Amino acid sequence: LGALVKKVWSVRRFLVLLCAPLALVPVLLSLPPKEGRCLYVILLMALYWCTEALPLAVTALLPIVLFPFLGILPSNKVCPQYFLDTNFLFLSGLIMASAIEEWNLHRRIALRVLMLVGVQPARLILGMMLTTSFLSMWLSNTASTAMMLPIANAILKSLFGEKDTSKDMNRENEENQASLQQNKLYTVPTEMQFLASTEDKDLTEEKEVASDAVSDLKKEEEYKTNIWKGFLISIPYAASIGGTATLTGTAPNLILLGQLKSYFPECDVVNFGSWFMFAFPLMLIFLLLGWLWISILYGGINLRGWRTKKSNIRVDAEARAREVIKEDYQKLGPTKFAEQAIFFLFCMFAIMLFSRDPKFIPGWASLFAPGFISDAVTGIAIVIVLFFFPSQKPSFKWWFDLKAPNTETQPLLTWRKAQETVPWNIILLLGGGFAMAKGCEESGLSVWIGGRLHPLEGVPPPVAVILITIVIALFTEFASNTATIIIFLPVLAELAIRLKVNPLYLMIPGTIGCSYAFMLPVSTPPNSIAFSSGHLMVKDMARTGLLMNLMGVLLLSLAMNTWAKSIFQLGTFPAWANIHAENATSLLTAVENVTLSAL
Repeated sequence: LGALVKKVWSVRRFLVLLCAPLALVPVLLSLPPKEGRCLYVILLMALYWCTEALPLAVTALLPIVLFPFLGILPSNKVCPQYFLDTNFLFLSGLIMASAIEEWNLHRRIALRVLMLVGVQPARLILGMMLTTSFLSMWLSNTASTAMMLPIANAILKSLFGEKDTSKDMNRENEENQASLQQNKLYTVPTEMQFLASTEDKDLTEEKEVASDAVSDLKKEEEYKTNIWKGFLISIPYAASIGGTATLTGTAPNLILLGQLKSYFPECDVVNFGSWFMFAFPLMLIFLLLGWLWISILYGGINLRGWRTKKSNIRVDAEARAREVIKEDYQKLGPTKFAEQAIFFLFCMFAIMLFSRDPKFIPGWASLFAPGFISDAVTGIAIVIVLFFFPSQKPSFKWWFDLKAPNTETQPLLTWRKAQETVPWNIILLLGGGFAMAKGCEESGLSVWIGGRLHPLEGVPPPVAVILITIVIALFTEFASNTATIIIFLPVLAELAIRLKVNPLYLMIPGTIGCSYAFMLPVSTPPNSIAFSSGHLMVKDMARTGLLMNLMGVLLLSLAMNTWAKSIFQLGTFPAWANIHAENATSLLTAVENVTLSAL
């Protein structure tokens, strides 16, 4: 039986690939023809995404085949969804991240921040979280985690690299204690009886000192283990939180932008600048509270011992950690011209994206024809410079020195390097989500789903925000956050129309909630990378992540009902959503008439 189970498990992906299309056939028969076929494709893709029967990017290509074959959308409407301007905005962020990684600018920034915050465990955890979250705003969450963990391990080894030595000291103290007990039982001559009471007293004191030393060493070992866990668990959490702060920080943010353009073409309130003004304060508050929780839970902050004097072991360990950070920073050498150039272009990248159309003041895009300049134009314009800007400081003397060698100057980033480092599969995954959204809209499935949401119409919008965030945060613990938001966003858009609230009021919490997956190692790639170090257990992530999830839900609800209302005009039902609602109502009436005539 065990051998049979292993064989079935080894071919589980093939079984899912084979059985899922057959198991979903009843969906085709129970719904109106076009809506049923679209729902069939969406459920099939959701099943493949959740089980990873196919690679995620390959599953994202299914609409190109299934939508035309099933008569949902022609191929000339499906294929363009894979190369929308939102995809190019994300691509520009990935290429900029490749250039930063190519010249180790991210490592220099990380080590510099750690040198500034100090080497006390709580400060180091804060430094790790601040650095990781900042990098994750621009790099992928996985890359930020993979870069920061080796730095954390080097610091931890310098802090606690004497675990084996401490165990030897522990064993030595136990042997000394045993020898003391033997000495206590040693027989003394009768003529020395008058000294017995004094000797016994001294030996008892020595025994107490030895037991105190053993107890202190055990506490020190427990402290080291907890700090080690706190360091490792803080990095993936900070990466997930930091990715929410910018539109290019994580894929779900861009999927929201793309699906808004598909469902509500007139919606122009979400761009890089407006999103940053909303999400960056939320990220900072969540990061601070998360740091306090991790530091208190794992001993970085001792609420009872603020005035307790640090042991010599800890003082020496912190001095070693300071030296390790300084040594790693010095190994990078002086700042290169290429690093300075990339840092300048990176700042231009962020400033131009933020100032294109910040909403509260006219942006530089207002100098051009309305609707012509998008965030994708800005991002691609900056990253093109990377491919021809020299990586070495140009010399004007070279032009006048005829004997100087004619060597080709290396640019900041070569196309070969970009090909190797850019995760192209994410571009396809985004395109699959946009194609799915387009199919839902064109087939009338999103309207059909909205017609089935009558029981939720009486739910107060603030309660709906909390419920949506909880459901999506729990769902994304077991499924890809990209796949999760692709599945849920069409439903949230229709639910908002039914509740007569601004669609962004429900769609933004759903999008950010996808990044709040803290409880399981399989929830996100950063969690998996930290867990693979071997120093964390599932229960560590579960007990830490549970409160992190709760804090995330409550803070997100607070943000949506306070400063987000003024940034995205959430207090009113916008005209761009009203147009969609009118179209949806007429389409729903047509669908019901077709269904009744068929019956």
